[in-house]
Amino acid sequence: MRLNQIQDNGGARRDRVRVGRGSASGKGRTAGRGMKGQKSRSGVALGGFEGGQMPLNRRLPKRGFRNTFSKTYATVNVGRLQQAVDAGKLDPKAPIDAGVLKAAGVIRRPLDGVRLLGKGELKAKLTIEVAGASKGAVAAVEKAGGKVVITEPVEAPEAAEAAAGDGD
Repeated sequence: MRLNQIQDNGGARRDRVRVGRGSASGKGRTAGRGMKGQKSRSGVALGGFEGGQMPLNRRLPKRGFRNTFSKTYATVNVGRLQQAVDAGKLDPKAPIDAGVLKAAGVIRRPLDGVRLLGKGELKAKLTIEVAGASKGAVAAVEKAGGKVVITEPVEAPEAAEAAAGDGD
């Protein structure tokens, strides 16, 4: 096998259709665009345009907003961690973080961090580093003799109130 001998399998790529090259080609005259009208011409951008009538996306009421600062966490239940330990995918002696969970196939991608939830039962003694954890999850891990390390700083309620009161 040489680099100059590499080629696609037969039928892997199709030749582009040469339109507007005579009636014998089957794509002559209108070149597959149908008859007349705006869509048959070049430079068409019809996204949501309804011929001058108020478009649907402007007729319907708008509600809510999208918080640009919100975070999306990958969630993992303690029961799922126990399954991974039983299957031999997680080493109970090593610290467990988002990278280890991804490598073990427990999560697909870490997103903005991993949040540990308390559903299920944990028997293994684990040290887990996550962005957040529920009280039930922390209790379940500590009951099994393990420890939960929260890596993401949580803003104290006093600091939040002080920041809100600075607007005077």
